[in-house]
Amino acid sequence: MIGIKSIASYVPSAGLDNYAQGAKFGKDDAFILGKIGSAFLPRKDDDQETSDLCVEAVKNLFANNPQLNPDSIDALIVVTQNGDEEGLPHTSAIVQSKLGLPTTIAAFDISLGCSGYVYGLYAMKGFMEAAGLKNGLLITADPYSKIVDPEDRNTTMLFGDAATATWMGEDPAWVLGKSKFGTDGSGAPHLKVSDGTFFMNGRQVFNFALIKVPAHLQELLGDSNLQPSDIDAFCIHQGSAAIVDAVARRFDEEQPEKFVKDMVETGNTVSSSIALLLEKHMFDSSWNRVAISGFGVGLSWGSAIIERRG
Repeated sequence: MIGIKSIASYVPSAGLDNYAQGAKFGKDDAFILGKIGSAFLPRKDDDQETSDLCVEAVKNLFANNPQLNPDSIDALIVVTQNGDEEGLPHTSAIVQSKLGLPTTIAAFDISLGCSGYVYGLYAMKGFMEAAGLKNGLLITADPYSKIVDPEDRNTTMLFGDAATATWMGEDPAWVLGKSKFGTDGSGAPHLKVSDGTFFMNGRQVFNFALIKVPAHLQELLGDSNLQPSDIDAFCIHQGSAAIVDAVARRFDEEQPEKFVKDMVETGNTVSSSIALLLEKHMFDSSWNRVAISGFGVGLSWGSAIIERRG
């Protein structure tokens, strides 16, 4: 059975003071913390590429798991829509080379944004089980600092750079349960890149999340024969404090605190946001069953139940 064994991350120490950014656009501290949810936005160095963020996350994963031998890795997936240079070759190939992983490795990218971690978990699990592989690395890295316009008040206060590395293999700490996915390409114009610059229609994205995500989670619980009370925590994409709070209230007015919110020092890290939550809160907690949900560019969404192995 392939599942999650360990998660590590890399978050650049340099970054932007979001209160200062807010002041620039006439937004007070209450707005920055209450609506945006991020006081600090990490930024990669100018000379760092997406693959460099990936490599740092994997190095931290190896450091935390000395029993994991780089030579034993036989699958590598990188979830990104902002790969090295102009996106060719695939970032996973560059990561393989920089880490010195075996050339017998299967390595490929998944071009998804904020839903990408959920998709990546199940893509890796299915690929590994079908091919009989033992150890896989699922990496997320989507540095939006490469595409965000610092003068765009709708995006520059939201996004932080980060990368995560998830070790997937046999005898996991957490197993993957039921999942559900969705795509609506008619919403593509609401989140896109044109001429190298990111554009987001914030109101449309907020409405999409508020309508789609609570209903999707309810459907997932129904398919799993579970009630909200059976879930210890909901770790959804950290798009903004306002989105997490609104989804939580729409889903369950009585227990919105089950929706974990933790983006003060990271911002919206796109495909890395759910993995960052799991790394920080899941392994050392009393949680036994967690619901995850990612949603964004595409429009695309994916939700799943993961459970601690008994």
